[in-house]
Amino acid sequence: MNIESGKRETGLAQLIMLGIRQWSHGYSLIPSLNPYPEYVAVSACCPWSKLMENVSETLKQTVERLCESYGNPGVNLNNRTGSDLPKQQVVLRILSKVKDLLFPDHRLEHSIRKIGTAPLVGEILGEIHQDLLRQICLARNYTWRGGGPCPDSSGQAEEDVLAFIGKLPEIRRMLALDVQAALAGDPAAVSADEIILCYPGFEAITTYRIAHELYSLGIPLLPRIMTESAHDQTGTDIHPGATIDESFFIDHATGVVIGETTIIGKRVKIYQGVTLGGLRPHKGQAIKGTKRHPTIEDDVVIFAGATVLGGDTIIGNGSKIGGSCWITKSIPEGTTVMLNDPKMSYSGGKD
Repeated sequence: MNIESGKRETGLAQLIMLGIRQWSHGYSLIPSLNPYPEYVAVSACCPWSKLMENVSETLKQTVERLCESYGNPGVNLNNRTGSDLPKQQVVLRILSKVKDLLFPDHRLEHSIRKIGTAPLVGEILGEIHQDLLRQICLARNYTWRGGGPCPDSSGQAEEDVLAFIGKLPEIRRMLALDVQAALAGDPAAVSADEIILCYPGFEAITTYRIAHELYSLGIPLLPRIMTESAHDQTGTDIHPGATIDESFFIDHATGVVIGETTIIGKRVKIYQGVTLGGLRPHKGQAIKGTKRHPTIEDDVVIFAGATVLGGDTIIGNGSKIGGSCWITKSIPEGTTVMLNDPKMSYSGGKD
């Protein structure tokens, strides 16, 4: 063991023992506040020095095993590129600031806006520009295969950021049409404000439309960080690579899946549990880059639990797909597809 590694191990051991002492002092002297009462019971019947020895040895072994796995190139949990990755928390902060610009009346305090709309928008855009520039540089360096930092990542990132910022008015226009589609399509909707503040489907669509612009610029990682955050929040999984036209409405939203190469036309409405997926997902990377997901043309309605699969599958204009239908072939325009009434069986009840 060299001197530097010895210093690291000694310092690590000191940090571990310091943590043990602070933890044991706080929890053993104040048992009434101890969230782990079983620990007090153990320490009361176990010699203290022996307990500390066992704890220290376990922690030391765990540290050694974890550090060993960090340096193992065969463990695919490790970043093998040698470059820093985009930071998830920063990317989500960017997403939040973009939403501030898209919905200032719903996300910013009026007292702040009274200072002046233009200066406020300029300030937020400046923050987005700064954070996004750094994260795009990191993302492009991550995918660079030439060795070392990407030679023009900063210049390309500047172009990407400006292109994305220039798209914000168009994103806002599209979202206004999505809100109108929700108002027209949901009799329970009270107002546009309710849809913006409350509807999980609209939240997922908003995040998708932001992430899609970054995806279209060829920026890796950042779009997926954004849409998977919306997936976690809303239960709606929209890949940022999907192409979705204006006036799109997802009612109830939970359990919806829209795959990467899906194409959706204008004024499409889908309900909870709908899957627009691939027909041969088991082939994995072998079919990467191909059209794997369906095309949904204008004015189509797909009801709850329906599944539409395959890159060659086209649902024609104005068609309606009934709940729980399983579609793997194209449907002509103006077609209604429904399951025949299923047979119900009952058992165990009383007359």
